[in-house]
Amino acid sequence: MDKYSLSTANFTPPSVYADREKSIRLVRELLYAKYGESPKAFVHTYGCQGNVSDSEKIKGLLREMGYEFVSSPENADFVLFNTCAVREHAEDRVFGNVGALKPIKEKRRDMIIALCGCMMQQEHIAEKIKKSYPYVNIVFGTFAISRLPQMMYKCLSAGKRVFDVKEEKGAIDESLPVERDRGAKVWLPIMYGCDNFCSYCIVPYVRGRERSRTPENILNEAKELIAGGAKDITLLGQNVNSYGKNLDGNVNFASVLRMINALPGDFLIRFMTSHPKDCTYELLDAMAECGKVAKHLHLPVQSGNNRILGEMNRRYTREQYLDLIHYAKSKMPDLSITSDIIVGFPGETYSEFLDTVSLVKEVEYTSLFTFIYSKRKGTKAAEMDDPVPYEEKSKRFRELCAVQEEIAGRRTALMVGKTYRVLTEPNEKEGILTGRTQGNISIEFSGDDNLIGKFVNVKITKALTWILYGELC
Repeated sequence: MDKYSLSTANFTPPSVYADREKSIRLVRELLYAKYGESPKAFVHTYGCQGNVSDSEKIKGLLREMGYEFVSSPENADFVLFNTCAVREHAEDRVFGNVGALKPIKEKRRDMIIALCGCMMQQEHIAEKIKKSYPYVNIVFGTFAISRLPQMMYKCLSAGKRVFDVKEEKGAIDESLPVERDRGAKVWLPIMYGCDNFCSYCIVPYVRGRERSRTPENILNEAKELIAGGAKDITLLGQNVNSYGKNLDGNVNFASVLRMINALPGDFLIRFMTSHPKDCTYELLDAMAECGKVAKHLHLPVQSGNNRILGEMNRRYTREQYLDLIHYAKSKMPDLSITSDIIVGFPGETYSEFLDTVSLVKEVEYTSLFTFIYSKRKGTKAAEMDDPVPYEEKSKRFRELCAVQEEIAGRRTALMVGKTYRVLTEPNEKEGILTGRTQGNISIEFSGDDNLIGKFVNVKITKALTWILYGELC
């Protein structure tokens, strides 16, 4: 037995590996025998809202296995990192934080360390963990969440490392418990996976092909969330507006918005992320007509140059994108539009970059999520010639950010004196609360904590580039 092996109880693992409910019961028995009280779990999530939603399911399973949750790995018997693979920086952070767990593990040899999520779905990453991080006990990908109890049982009963990173096809598991901790703000996944295969993106390889939940399951969960006090519901998918393509019937994302909007209750509907090639006039009409749908459209353009869009395999042109923007603004004059942009895609010239700058000036986004291109192993773009040095890409990145900062400053300045209805959220500053406009701009204002989770009206008194300050009406 090596120094990182777990001490094991006198149990025999094997056939139970296929039975989740039985595994949950046996894990509870093992943990009670070991600790005599509720063991402690620490779960940390990297990346997108989809990962946050997955972590809520993981925590639901851990709760059923008997775990309570703590805010620090130093106090945990079980530590899990749910990882992101979208950019190299996110992966580097994970490796650094996994390395920081080693001295903790050496002091607490029975602590279980688990890694999951998009990073782990990549074969070369899972292999690196297996060889270079022997103190990591469990590694599983995005398709194996429902089997966590079986993995836990095998790890606890036999003291063995468990790796489960195979890709799977098939139905969505609707039976997983969910442990939510966001109060009135909740995530509601409506589909998983992506069929787009943009040349720079690893997501289809780690999340699989598109799979939509049935409208019935979505509506039932929405009703439960509303009954439980949800006031801000964000519909999630790698590409929400391609919802329904693998389902029978004529259901699409616009019809889902209308169905949820028709439910009784006082709540706001948000959604992300959208792909321009699947954004339709029908969807924009539904946004305009549904009173509970936030007038905020996050529509990633990535580039304003048609050649680069073609190399990215985005399957729309600059002109088609702008047509959608103009139509959306005609239907919703107060619409807030945000976007993602990649600077320095392989082979992008400065002239092509300036096409992106001119598009940003024409659209006048509320805000941008701007990134320097990050090579992802296994994608088509990773094999392309990339002659522009990183220093030049960084210079262009700063140039674009300066343009957007000027636009954002002008937009927020026009909001001073106006009143917005926002859902109250806690703030780290004493006596200060936070809310988000429908357009996803944060407002800070003074107020009592008993307002948290309630809608209030706030009048804007001061505007900075990225944040507003106001007072309760």
